[in-house]
Amino acid sequence: MSTTSETGPEHTPAGPGGAASDAAAREREQDRELGEAGSQLSTAPKEDLPNLPALGVVGWARWFWRQLTSMRVALLLLLLLSLAAIPGSLIPQTGVDETRVADFREQHEFLAPLYDKLGMFNVYGSVWFSAIYILLFISLIGCIAPRTWQFVGQLRGRPPGAPKRLTRLPAYTTWRTEADPEQVREAALALLRKRRFRAHLAGDAVAAEKGYLREAGNLAFHLALIVMLIAFAWGQLFKSEGNKLIVEGNGFANTLTQYDDFKSGNLFDVADLEPFSFDVKSFTGTYERSGPNKGTPRTYETELVYTEGAYGEEKTTTVKVNEPLVIGDAKVYLVSHGYAPVVTVRDGDGKVVFKDAVPLLPLDSNVTSSGVVKVLDGYRNAQGEKEQLGFNAFFVPTFGGSESGTMLSQFPGLDYPVLALSAYHGDLKADSGIPQSVYQMDKTKMKEFKDSDGELFKKMLTPGETMTLPGGAGTVTFEKEVREWAGFQMVQEPGGGWALGGSIVAIAGLAGSLFIQRRRVWVRAVEGPDGVTVVEMAGLGRSESATVPEELGDLAGILYDRAPGAPDTPEPESSAASPAPSEPSGSPGSPDSPDPQAVPAEGAEKP
Repeated sequence: MSTTSETGPEHTPAGPGGAASDAAAREREQDRELGEAGSQLSTAPKEDLPNLPALGVVGWARWFWRQLTSMRVALLLLLLLSLAAIPGSLIPQTGVDETRVADFREQHEFLAPLYDKLGMFNVYGSVWFSAIYILLFISLIGCIAPRTWQFVGQLRGRPPGAPKRLTRLPAYTTWRTEADPEQVREAALALLRKRRFRAHLAGDAVAAEKGYLREAGNLAFHLALIVMLIAFAWGQLFKSEGNKLIVEGNGFANTLTQYDDFKSGNLFDVADLEPFSFDVKSFTGTYERSGPNKGTPRTYETELVYTEGAYGEEKTTTVKVNEPLVIGDAKVYLVSHGYAPVVTVRDGDGKVVFKDAVPLLPLDSNVTSSGVVKVLDGYRNAQGEKEQLGFNAFFVPTFGGSESGTMLSQFPGLDYPVLALSAYHGDLKADSGIPQSVYQMDKTKMKEFKDSDGELFKKMLTPGETMTLPGGAGTVTFEKEVREWAGFQMVQEPGGGWALGGSIVAIAGLAGSLFIQRRRVWVRAVEGPDGVTVVEMAGLGRSESATVPEELGDLAGILYDRAPGAPDTPEPESSAASPAPSEPSGSPGSPDSPDPQAVPAEGAEKP
């Protein structure tokens, strides 16, 4: 007799094909559960591939925005910004050293016009550098804002519940105990909270999570980068920087007209200058006297008397190299040093027409110095006509050219000072309206004083000696007093404190994101078919690391002491193992001891 069976959509016969389909469905379900268990271990956004054929304008704009605000693009822009700053260090910049830029233009006739078109002489103000800077700023904000909001949501939420099959997790252990499931779960909850896990009961298991500071550090690092970028931009726009050479006994007031040279940011206002003034009482410089480092500076320091504001109280301080005077947002740095011999010039009648300390600029490490002495007013020649005098001056603090007569300094200290002068008379063109350097002399309308041989009149003087000019034109005396001068740089750059704070937070955040691991632990306790409680523990980290198995082994050992294994518990079976240095307490090797090192492979049977 034959039998016919009808099948329909709701009655599928069990067979090899049906069994395989059911196994695949179960596999997909288990993968989905494991994915949910490991979800939100990071705030990194999911990247969806664009549907290219149907993108359209809005789709392409959304795709471009996602790329721009991705972390890899932010890192790429940060690298580009670092590379773009290299030309600013190698090529002279107009805002830093105009003289070097002018020299570069004269020496490189082909490169100079090209650099002008590319903005290489003003790298930090160029369009392309600003574009990278702004894109990096937008990328960081677009990347951090959603991740911060997502992280806040994670802090307000709870760790996800345990997967159905904990054996699929990287770190796993199990044992059987006579304790009630509720007691095991309560003990596990108390233990995990004591270890600073965020833990809660979720069904028949305890779900716990730890290491939120990793993501907090990551977000803090990128927020600190934004703060640093803002502080840098703010400082560049509102900064001011100027230099002033001051001889001992003279002073300075922080006004624009007092500076020797001054530059500022695009949005700087003269009214933003910090109100202060100071007088230079003395400069002290000491040098190594012997050994291979002879002549090397040991100390450079200047004693100042300063006041804050128009009617501030006078205060005394000492400014050293890298130890500036700080007044509000302004800092006063000691940056240079030199000598200013005191020179007295008299006319043919003996009248003093000039007497002052003349600062000379150092040419080498032994402070061989050069400059000019200009007599602009009050001088009349032997015929009674008004003229101006000019003297090229070379000074050495320790004369070493006795045999050759060369102006050579052997030591930077004032051991044997000598001043060499060569004399000119005529018109210094000081009234032409064209700015002149106080360290250079325009000789186009000047005539040389001649000696008896018809050569340029010049002479070397020691302190106290006098040079008599030819034809009764007067005398020049090198006084016994040699003063010292100090060069100061006054810097006012708002946002420096924010930049420093941002850098500290960035370092701390980076350390947290590198050394803290975010991980989750689940403890399931259920009653088995024989009435004995089965305890399962599993851990999952964001990345493969020995930290999770080690920590799980430590936790399992403590929990095992509170819920010991049942006397008739067989040896747990496992087909794979992950080494962990710590073993939970109990009798090692006994069937009652949990095996926190065991990581059963797929399909391993539970005890």
